[in-house]
Amino acid sequence: MKNRSKRYEKASALVQAGKSYGLEEAVGTVKKFPAPKFDPTVTVSFHLGVDPRKSDQMVRGSVALPHGTGKNVRVAVFAAGAAAEAAEAAGAEFVGFEDLIKRVQGGFTDFDVAIATPDAMTEVRKIARVLGPRGLMPNPKTGTVTDDTAKAVKEVKAGRIDYKLDKNGNVSGAVGKASFSEEALLENARAFIDSVVRAKPASAKGNYVRSVTVAASMCPGIPLESGVYTKA
Repeated sequence: MKNRSKRYEKASALVQAGKSYGLEEAVGTVKKFPAPKFDPTVTVSFHLGVDPRKSDQMVRGSVALPHGTGKNVRVAVFAAGAAAEAAEAAGAEFVGFEDLIKRVQGGFTDFDVAIATPDAMTEVRKIARVLGPRGLMPNPKTGTVTDDTAKAVKEVKAGRIDYKLDKNGNVSGAVGKASFSEEALLENARAFIDSVVRAKPASAKGNYVRSVTVAASMCPGIPLESGVYTKA
């Protein structure tokens, strides 16, 4: 097993083994971790009691974080005409239709979010094998299939994040950077936790949320008390 760095060991010493933390204490602990040479991303991760193999137990959604993610989000928009012009004006980095689809078919995926107009989706579905595995496929449920491309681009760049259940029953989302104030991280984390809790499928039985962890990049995770998410 690879030895942990001294910085990781110092961070681990701040997390009490076997203890579950309140959200405020967890965020406060993250802020105390030794700082690396970069600004770590703070992530909230859920382990859910649903069956990822059943379509009626899929958990996915989007949430606008009050203080954004701290990340420069690169947006690709599949659209033509006025919708394409609106997307460009709103700040989308890559805008096009058939030409952009050809670029993606050639291996181009240098963007973080893909948005498409409904009438473009017939062609965009042809590159689902490229976009899908990377979590980039536009979807009406997350607001990334829309005629109002300008609004969608602005929301994504302002800090809206999309989340989706993975094959192991986990959902995670970046809720900011370690450099954010404690208040900003708390408000972002609460918004994300509340959204995932509200996304519980009607068919899900038993214990929906099994555990929630807060972590910063290359640092130990901090388990949260159940009250944090049962009261969300």
